[in-house]
Amino acid sequence: MADNGSRVTEFILMGFQLQAELHLGLFFVFLAFYLITMGGNLGMILLIQSDPRLHTPMYYFLSHLSFLDICYSSVIVPQLLETLGTQKTVITYERCATQFFFFTLYASTECFLLAVMAYDRYVAVCSPLIYAMVMTPQTRLGLVAAAYFGAMVNTVVRTGCTFSISFCKSNKVDFFFCDLPPLLKLACSETKSKEQVIFLLAFLVITTSISVILISYIFIIWAILKIRTAGAKAKTFSTCASHMIAVAIFFGTLIFMYLKGNMGKSLWEDKIVSVFYTVVIPMLNPMIYSLRNKEVKEALKKAFKRMKISQGV
Repeated sequence: MADNGSRVTEFILMGFQLQAELHLGLFFVFLAFYLITMGGNLGMILLIQSDPRLHTPMYYFLSHLSFLDICYSSVIVPQLLETLGTQKTVITYERCATQFFFFTLYASTECFLLAVMAYDRYVAVCSPLIYAMVMTPQTRLGLVAAAYFGAMVNTVVRTGCTFSISFCKSNKVDFFFCDLPPLLKLACSETKSKEQVIFLLAFLVITTSISVILISYIFIIWAILKIRTAGAKAKTFSTCASHMIAVAIFFGTLIFMYLKGNMGKSLWEDKIVSVFYTVVIPMLNPMIYSLRNKEVKEALKKAFKRMKISQGV
């Protein structure tokens, strides 16, 4: 729908464009994923808060990661469930811009936070004797605040550039949420300069984060190689393994989505990748950290034991 025949005032989310009978099945699949995401990440936050052994910098950052997974999944999945469950595909211009803003904010913050977590592991492995002095509560808070600040700068510019574009070709967004690639296809004004700014920012966010992560892990691997006993090597490496898996999955999908460009890539591929990083990754992170982390598993066992005692089992 357009205002005075020129300005789009609402968008129609085309979703996956599947047969109607498949919508109900997809609704329950995504609902199950979302509930697991909420339960897993909320459980991780509560576990970290309740167990004194997890009151360390690494788990402080992990609790923020769980919070971000809850937030950016919640920006997308409820809208998707509404579309699948009610066939209501119309989203207002303002709601679309709001969804775009908060999704960009949380995803960008997660990029920077994963870099912060890599730096934390670098200090823990390479300088264990001064780890407590470096990672003070003030430092932790400052690093998290810096992640949010950097993400906010990126988000404000990215959203401003995107929604200063004139959308008048159509109001049909061939996607399941308001994301950049499908919105750019609706532009009827010149977008090259704004696209350059948007993709430069995406490049800077992703490459800056990956650079910090790679440099941190180069030093970490070098420090591990200098450890003489195999058992000590394995124990040290295990403290970083979960983070490395989370980084590989998250940045792998982002690079495919935003830095690869449109060459040889269909919009259907974009949809599949987007489902992965908006629905699946937030669900996987708590599993990755709980299944591969001895301290988390012990804290879980302790929590279950307390529950049994309280229930008189």
